[in-house]
Amino acid sequence: MDRRHFLNRTLQTTVAATIGELLRPGREALALPANPSWREFEVAFRAEVVGPAGATRVWLPLPLAPDTDYYRSLGHSSTGNATRTAVYRDDRYGAEIFYAEWPAGEATPLLELACRFATRDRSVDLSAPGPVAAPPVAELQRFLEPTRLIRTDGIVAETAREITKGSRGDLEKARAIYEWIVVNTFRDPKVRGCGVGDIRSMLETRNLGGKCADLNALFVGLARAAGLPARDLYGMRVADSSEFKCLGRSGDVTKAQHCRAEFYTPALGWVPVDPADVRKVVLEENGGLSLEDPIVARARAKLFGAWEMNYLPFNVAHDVPLPNSAREPIPFLMYPQAETGEVAKDCLDPDAFRYRITSRELRPARA
Repeated sequence: MDRRHFLNRTLQTTVAATIGELLRPGREALALPANPSWREFEVAFRAEVVGPAGATRVWLPLPLAPDTDYYRSLGHSSTGNATRTAVYRDDRYGAEIFYAEWPAGEATPLLELACRFATRDRSVDLSAPGPVAAPPVAELQRFLEPTRLIRTDGIVAETAREITKGSRGDLEKARAIYEWIVVNTFRDPKVRGCGVGDIRSMLETRNLGGKCADLNALFVGLARAAGLPARDLYGMRVADSSEFKCLGRSGDVTKAQHCRAEFYTPALGWVPVDPADVRKVVLEENGGLSLEDPIVARARAKLFGAWEMNYLPFNVAHDVPLPNSAREPIPFLMYPQAETGEVAKDCLDPDAFRYRITSRELRPARA
């Protein structure tokens, strides 16, 4: 079977229209929830592919679908000179992808996409387990399975067994894995982008340095190997942090992509964690801190069970096929992607690509 045809079959088109017409029906008119803790944002993508050398295609991650108790989509709109656009939905994980294409001969492919959404801070009371709505069994099973880079066998399984030995129950297992990552890994500023998340290589080489897509993927893989459903959440920071200077970004957020993680227990549902951001606080807050510093201790306690939602979530997808592309699936979709003349642009070099992402807060939370 032709690979491009196969990829198109595995991604379900949910909306397709020309650039001037594409608005998600009904979503762009949604009102912000009445609860004053909700904040409203707009994130704008501008992609202007430089040096086109044939037919050009661009893929942008769209905000998370469906809505959650901490995030609501308020719709998106787009402009530009593409000859065709569409929104695709990945059948396996539900990731939504905005797609645009231009024919050979277009000298300045241009796409602008604006997404509006509302968020509120997220926290799970770990001391008060109770009945929660259980996801479908198939969904939980999906988040126990390995991906191409997040393995659950071999050294990953052995490490998970060692870390969780003696733990009683799911929460203790997750806590043990989280603390092990906080203590044993480090944030490596030399890593490009957010890293790649090849956790078996990290463990085999004993090089436990990386960035968020490495360290939080390590949490996810070890949790899955220990029998806990877990998943990465890919997105980006869109506002300054109210607590930790290094955990926020506003205005130009072109390089503010960030991966978070969650694990599931029947008593608590999905629980947010972020050991990678604890290591970011260690490296960057106030010029660098020790693990014993009170600021680090505060981050370490908070980021097991809570997220500050100065953040736009995109998706929880892995091994993502890009529709209408002959490329192999990419490990995750968090950065803009482009091809021209069948050659992929470097998504980690926005100046050579060229793209820019900006954020603005439309309505802050009210006291």
